[in-house]
Amino acid sequence: MLAKAIGALALGSVLLLAATGGASALNRHVRIHNNSSATIEKFYASNVGTTDYEEDILGSDVIDPGDTWNINIDDGTGYCKYDFLAIFDDGSRAKKDIVNVCAVADFYFND
Repeated sequence: MLAKAIGALALGSVLLLAATGGASALNRHVRIHNNSSATIEKFYASNVGTTDYEEDILGSDVIDPGDTWNINIDDGTGYCKYDFLAIFDDGSRAKKDIVNVCAVADFYFND
């Protein structure tokens, strides 16, 4: 009886590791398309478990109108859902909440 309980516990642990390992192994690369008429000067992606945006992912780069950028959104937390914020050179902002970066390969900013 004890051997069966230990075996079941070991199998449960393996299944749990497999399930959590799968979430961390998901692709979080997203192509950001700037289909607007303004340049994206700053781009932020914040997982839904935090309340503020961290660093500008673009750094000193920009995404000009018509251009596309490939971005790895993975911040090491295991989250798939992120809030996006783009700040444009004309002062406008575009925000999209709860983007599933594990399921979305392309994201578009439009006028």
